[in-house]
Amino acid sequence: MGIDFILDELADLQNRSLLREYKTIEGAQGPYVHINGKLYLSFCSNNYLGLANHPKIKQAAIEAIHQYGWGAGASRLVSGTMILHQELEKKIAEFKGTEAALLFPTGYMANLGALCALVSKGDIVIGDKLNHASIIDGCRLSAATFRVYPHKDVGQLESLLQRSSEYRRKLVVTDSVFSMDGDTAPLTEIVSIAKRHDAVLMVDDAHAMGVFGKQGKGLIEHYGLEGKIDVIMGSFSKAIGSIGGFIAGSKPLIDFLKNKSRSFIYTTALPPAVCAASLAGLTLIQEDASLIDSLWRNITSLKTRLLQFMNTISVESPIVPLIVGSAEDAVNVATKLYENGILIPAIRPPTVPPGTSRLRISLMATHSEKDINRLIEILQYVGFLTHERAT
Repeated sequence: MGIDFILDELADLQNRSLLREYKTIEGAQGPYVHINGKLYLSFCSNNYLGLANHPKIKQAAIEAIHQYGWGAGASRLVSGTMILHQELEKKIAEFKGTEAALLFPTGYMANLGALCALVSKGDIVIGDKLNHASIIDGCRLSAATFRVYPHKDVGQLESLLQRSSEYRRKLVVTDSVFSMDGDTAPLTEIVSIAKRHDAVLMVDDAHAMGVFGKQGKGLIEHYGLEGKIDVIMGSFSKAIGSIGGFIAGSKPLIDFLKNKSRSFIYTTALPPAVCAASLAGLTLIQEDASLIDSLWRNITSLKTRLLQFMNTISVESPIVPLIVGSAEDAVNVATKLYENGILIPAIRPPTVPPGTSRLRISLMATHSEKDINRLIEILQYVGFLTHERAT
């Protein structure tokens, strides 16, 4: 038989409108991208502040390459720790208001590494049903007992903790901004519940960093919860316009992860130029509040326009899901948008639950009012937005 089963699996995915194929971008990321020589208006990038192609970030990376070369050459605990890794970790800790921080090559590896180090057999980890895949995978791979509470249901979270007294360690983990729905976690209540039951609390702030808070520090800052979260995860691949993930927290936590996190120990360090780009991105959002202001103007504008057609839609962040239903229907709508110059791929199971396939609109600070108006016009033109939806 060999690997012939792969052909059957691919055919099955195709039949169920679940086969994934990517489109190749022929240039820089921005509100407009080139694909096959044609210009498309992109509403699907996590590049929330439009920094992925910012001149200062590019220049920082170029200068770092000249000084430090490209590759780090080894894992951090061998010879891979370079001065820019340490400078970025110091900057993260200052930005997040923690004692220390630890870099990982990606946000996925940060979640996986932290969770598998913090809990194991004999422990329990409890998470929101709609947590990111990297959180779910980390919980499963940790060998701890894994329990899920219904989305944002703090009552069920408390009930699970009340029934968990026999476990050695208890850990609660949640996204702050949920990546496919764009809504926010009830962090204030979760903090109180975790503390009441002596549970470690881990928050994935990846999609909130650079978006929420007066200084763009994330949802933790937005709710005034600095110093109350045990483990903070973040990512540079969203609003910061770079790549990499991190864990921020107490110095003992970071020392522990350096020695226990396999996805940190057994992988080559980030290239120093990547760290330089991330440092530049963090500096930009600290020095230029207009970036975040522009993003929120666009969020408000899109919300206002959508409410004319969908009076129950909730818009809490730059991520705005337009639920279609079946995978086939979502693919059809996405294809029609693409044919009219709009790039928003269909999001389908297993990324989202069956029956909730969607268009995941993702706004950037660099979108214009004209861009948003164009999106609404095309959504109307392809028949997705109608005034009947609002009645």
